[in-house]
Amino acid sequence: MADGVLSPGVNLEAFSQAIAAIQALRSSVTRVFDCLKDGMRNKETLEGREKGFVAAFQDSLHSVSRDLGELERLSNLVGKPSENHPLHNSGLLSLDPVQDKTPLYSQLLQAYKWSNKLQYHAGLASGLLNQQSLKRSANQMGVSAKRRPKAQPTTLVLPPQYVDDVINRIDRMFPEMSIQLSRPNGTSAMLLVTLGKVLKVIVVMRSLFIDRTIVKGYNENVYTEDGKLDIWSKSNYQVFQKVTDHATTALLHYQLPQMPDVVVRSFMTWLRSYIKLFQAPCQRCGKFLQDGLPPTWRDFRTLEAFHDTCRQ
Repeated sequence: MADGVLSPGVNLEAFSQAIAAIQALRSSVTRVFDCLKDGMRNKETLEGREKGFVAAFQDSLHSVSRDLGELERLSNLVGKPSENHPLHNSGLLSLDPVQDKTPLYSQLLQAYKWSNKLQYHAGLASGLLNQQSLKRSANQMGVSAKRRPKAQPTTLVLPPQYVDDVINRIDRMFPEMSIQLSRPNGTSAMLLVTLGKVLKVIVVMRSLFIDRTIVKGYNENVYTEDGKLDIWSKSNYQVFQKVTDHATTALLHYQLPQMPDVVVRSFMTWLRSYIKLFQAPCQRCGKFLQDGLPPTWRDFRTLEAFHDTCRQ
């Protein structure tokens, strides 16, 4: 309903009567709660108070039932609004009582009209341009094709053997880090990285692109009941939850689609810096603990340890 205009399918007289019926129903319900609130009063004997309360309560309930029946009757007479409304359920925004402060519905109508006009004029312009299409010679097309730079291909799917070789080379680079590779769901690789006796990391990979990492404590269970790596449940310890968040940030930092092996090696180098998670002090404040947590942040360039609040 825009600008106070109802749909042609709505009975205005029945609509106004229905509003009055809603007000009467609200008054009847209010009387019911008032009766329950007042309880048994203004009677000398207990029996008289009980009878008066029951009679008043029954009368209030009858009034509610009568007003509800009248509202249901009028609702059938009001009619249904038109179903071809362009904005569907957004028409409910017009019922906002503070329309002057938040005129969302009127703004939506203006945007919808503008969009329709834009689509119409774009269609006309497309037809005119197709009629006046430029004709180019084969020689000109050849010159433009030579000048056009070729798109650099990006390899998203690499052979599994190549992925295995990259992971094995990284595993040999860091003696204190062991990497177990598995493929439970086809060609996608899943890594279980154990860093000393400090933590374990589950790395979900798509070819050589890392999609997800979960960091848990060294003594925490990383397998589900059916023996597969648990890639959904987070660590029970806040310190490893923080490291998981930082690892997700590192995945966004180390991005080089043309050289995915370099990205994986850089991420593993950054991850290896957590070998002294509970031994390295913060490089900013010099403390080992802050709010009960060790320095969980590692700088992406220098790999120095910082508390989460000290790194900024």
